Amino acid sequence: MKTNKEKKFDAVKMMRQAREKISEETLNMNFEQLKEYIAQKLSKDTIEIPTK
Repeated sequence: MKTNKEKKFDAVKMMRQAREKISEETLNMNFEQLKEYIAQKLSKDTIEIPTK
């Protein structure tokens, strides 16, 4: 029998939140702005974990 345990970390939920945040931040960017956005994000040493 399978028992349901409460998840302490939901990777799927985290990825969906991250994807939604990126989509909102880049919604109206042109190609040059998008390249700059990506370059800035890749240059950071930390990983931002959404908390919703």
